[in-house]
Amino acid sequence: MNDKLQAKPVEDLKPDEAEAELERLAGALARHDALYYRQDAPEISDADYDELRRRNEAIETRFPDLVRPDSPSHRVGAAPSEQFAKVSHKVAMLSLGNVFSEDDVVDFLNRIRRFLGLEPDETIEVTAEPKIDGLSIALTYDHGQLVQGATRGDGNEGENVTANVETIAEIPKRVADADYPERFEVRGEIYMSHADFAALNARQEAAGRQTYVNPRNTAAGSLRQLDPKMTAERALKFFGYAWGEVSALPSDTQMGVAQALQRWGFPVNPLMRLCQSTDEMLAAYRDIEAQRATLGYDIDGVVYKVNRLDWQDRLGFVSRSPRWAVAHKFPAEQATTVLRDIEIQVGRTGALTPVAKLEPVTVGGVVVQNATLHNEDEIARKDVRAGDTVIIQRAGDVIPQVLSVVEEKRPKDSKPFIFPDRCPACGSHAVREVNPKTGKEDVVRRCTGGLICPAQAVERLKHFVSRNAFDIDGLGSKQIEAFFEEGRVLKPADIFTLKARDDVSQEKLEDREGWGALSAANLFAAIDLRRQIELDRLIYSLGVRHVGETTGRILAKTYGTFEAFWAAMVEAGDRQSDAFAELNNIDGIGEVVASAIVEFFAERHNAEVLDSLLAEIAPLPFEMDQTDSPVAGKTVVFTGTLERMSRSEAKARAERLSAKVAGSVSAKTDYVVAGPGAGSKLKKAEELGLTVLSEDAWYELIGEAQEP
Repeated sequence: MNDKLQAKPVEDLKPDEAEAELERLAGALARHDALYYRQDAPEISDADYDELRRRNEAIETRFPDLVRPDSPSHRVGAAPSEQFAKVSHKVAMLSLGNVFSEDDVVDFLNRIRRFLGLEPDETIEVTAEPKIDGLSIALTYDHGQLVQGATRGDGNEGENVTANVETIAEIPKRVADADYPERFEVRGEIYMSHADFAALNARQEAAGRQTYVNPRNTAAGSLRQLDPKMTAERALKFFGYAWGEVSALPSDTQMGVAQALQRWGFPVNPLMRLCQSTDEMLAAYRDIEAQRATLGYDIDGVVYKVNRLDWQDRLGFVSRSPRWAVAHKFPAEQATTVLRDIEIQVGRTGALTPVAKLEPVTVGGVVVQNATLHNEDEIARKDVRAGDTVIIQRAGDVIPQVLSVVEEKRPKDSKPFIFPDRCPACGSHAVREVNPKTGKEDVVRRCTGGLICPAQAVERLKHFVSRNAFDIDGLGSKQIEAFFEEGRVLKPADIFTLKARDDVSQEKLEDREGWGALSAANLFAAIDLRRQIELDRLIYSLGVRHVGETTGRILAKTYGTFEAFWAAMVEAGDRQSDAFAELNNIDGIGEVVASAIVEFFAERHNAEVLDSLLAEIAPLPFEMDQTDSPVAGKTVVFTGTLERMSRSEAKARAERLSAKVAGSVSAKTDYVVAGPGAGSKLKKAEELGLTVLSEDAWYELIGEAQEP
């Protein structure tokens, strides 16, 4: 991570710095998602992975116009493996945001206080417990009987591992307590102790078999064995700490539910405690960190959760994380090694990214061979050269960062690195664009080759099939690279015509090295399963600059169908049109994103690509979260001072009811909710003859009228 930017608070970042940082973060996370979640063989720890995500999300929150189409901030886990039956989580299994310093913990509580509109002296009770470095699991009990165990998967859909879960001694197979609810889904973490891990490796070594790298990966791999007998041999353990779908809750606090879980026979971490101030939270953090080496199992931080469940419900979620919980991570790790070379990689947006190729070095139990160098300004600032001895850090980086050079060990014949001004993939000029608003030069150098650049074409195809886009099982980065090189897949539609062309080809896919009749048939079947695609996934898959998963979902909710979306974007090509005004007016879009979208649809080649793609697939209309809501599909604008809750909370509540929240008033606005102090928006609403509601009338409309 850029140490200059890392030392600089997110709120102090300039737009060009933020954009460069987001680009680095996106690239660092992308290649390891499959390794971590699907193969249980990551090159980094859970703590490092989550830490990188946190900074990305914080920057995106402050700079929503800079959200990238390949942003990792809204991803949760990975798609479930095809080896197990899939399970849809009725309550999404989301991951936690992260904090890293005492100031971050203070900010966490301040954000909660502002969102809920609490007085400065009102106590916010928070639970603190160790963050277990294991595998998330959901255990569903029906009338006290364990009926299902499921992995988190991508947060919405996981794997059915019930038979394997039943072999874990610490997980109750039946709960006989009279107060156990009729339906209760216990969530927690499956892990392996240090002692059991060492014993397993000793058995492996004695048998002449390969040993395992760390307890977390081993626990994950053990739970996903096709033969439950193999799982039973691995001595897995469990801690419960949360819940999903329930018919009733035994308490109105987080601590109360945890105590009930323990009473019902579920292991709950004994270090969990209740805190009533920032000082108590930090004291808990330091105490748990001090015990880390003697616990006998891996932890990578401390989790804080708002204790009151009614406050949790009001706070809700943002993207992939709850507002009411956060993980306070332990510090990063560093090492020294030799930088052998600097390699330039070209991304799908044409960005030239420098990567340090290192002498392999172990940092915190992980072998590191690559590190990010961010951009040419950072290389020049640090004066990094091939042959240098460098200090690297794993502070959440999938590709770790080069912190600094050990200059006294620099070879005498070393020469400064000269950043290329031509693309290494296609030879086109590589330039640094000038921001028309600021007049400043972009920190990122980009290839101007566009459609003729093979690196960009390949990367765009990789994005198209990525997990949060089309997510075609068996068609990953390596397969896309090979198919592109062979000319089998050059544009998205080629994926869906692959079988038809293969049927008449003299060079069958099944005859290629590494393939066969079964694997080829499985790929064709997986492709056919994706001929119907959710609208938000399709929009995200297009790779429009600044359009990430969250923006894709906002657009899908606003326009409903791909036909309506495309037609509106074509019309919005006229920046003076109502269509562009409506697009720009959508809460969470803004002019930068709106411009990027209409420019994409104005490009003739993109229209041709979409026409050929739509001949092969059927985009599904967007399904509202709560279609029976009285404001589902309605456009709402909040203005003035709201008295019962903060504006952020009101917007979040409206979105949960499937309303569209806009930032300004237009003729297409359905409701304007006006509190005291409402100004120009209220005036415009009255001029347009729109429905204006008081705050009380709004709550009455949505069925939340205040009791007398």
